[in-house]
Amino acid sequence: MPTSSPRSTNAPATAAAARGPLATPAEVAAFLGVPVKTLYQWKYRGIGPNVHKVGRHLRYRWTEVDAWVNAQSAYDLTA
Repeated sequence: MPTSSPRSTNAPATAAAARGPLATPAEVAAFLGVPVKTLYQWKYRGIGPNVHKVGRHLRYRWTEVDAWVNAQSAYDLTA
């Protein structure tokens, strides 16, 4: 019986088609280009993307990460 997982752990974190609905802190950190420790600090301070606990693990929803990144814009492009 094969022991390989159906999820590819070598998939690029920035490819939207390759992303599942949930991401690990390491995947989000790679996508944002920040250390994982920064994500933990943002969580503690309440300023980063929404994070959810799944059991004892932290997970991010990609839709919320994308929305958070869009909200970080310094310029209002709609005005």
